[in-house]
Amino acid sequence: MKTRLSFLEDLNRLRHDILTMATRVEEDLGKAIEALRNNDQELAKEVMAGDAVVNALQLKIEDEAAIVIATQQPVARDLRELVTIFKLTSNLERVGDHAVNLAKTVINLCGEPAFRGIERLERMAETGQKMIRDGVSAYLNQDAEAARKASAMDDLIDGEHKNLIEEMLSLMQKHPELISRAQRLVSTSANLERLGDHITNICEAIVYMTEGRHEELNN
Repeated sequence: MKTRLSFLEDLNRLRHDILTMATRVEEDLGKAIEALRNNDQELAKEVMAGDAVVNALQLKIEDEAAIVIATQQPVARDLRELVTIFKLTSNLERVGDHAVNLAKTVINLCGEPAFRGIERLERMAETGQKMIRDGVSAYLNQDAEAARKASAMDDLIDGEHKNLIEEMLSLMQKHPELISRAQRLVSTSANLERLGDHITNICEAIVYMTEGRHEELNN
């Protein structure tokens, strides 16, 4: 059986890997925003290609966490953190998928005039970036209250999504020829709205890890 010191070294290594994965996801989301803002197809393709890196990090972290559980048989607070790690990697991977979806929107809208709704997509993604930073910081600092504050930002994403839908419905009524483009923006907005939900899931897991109880956030 490993010593306590060895266990803590393994746990710190996992925490570092979580930070690496979260940083990569946040960077990819930022690149997707920039690609959308500048209609940069090459940058969008870079985001899409980078999804494999995020997926590989998820598998690496989860394999290492499983080994720690099997060899250390942790209990109480230690076990809760290892369970939380699986939830973090799963939801971070899904956030990465939404960054890829945003990059695909850039490809689909190539060469077409910008809609006002694109600015809402940018704000949604930027809020998502901050939620990632604050959520992972809450995990590393073992701070449940910070996790609650990070999850509360999901209201901003939800509000932008609602307003975008209203704008696009109005646009489609006035300009039926733009229905296809408007529908793509609504679909992309829906994906970004779910991005906030995944980060909220991360924050709920942090509350469970630190306080040992389940709490639904941002309902």
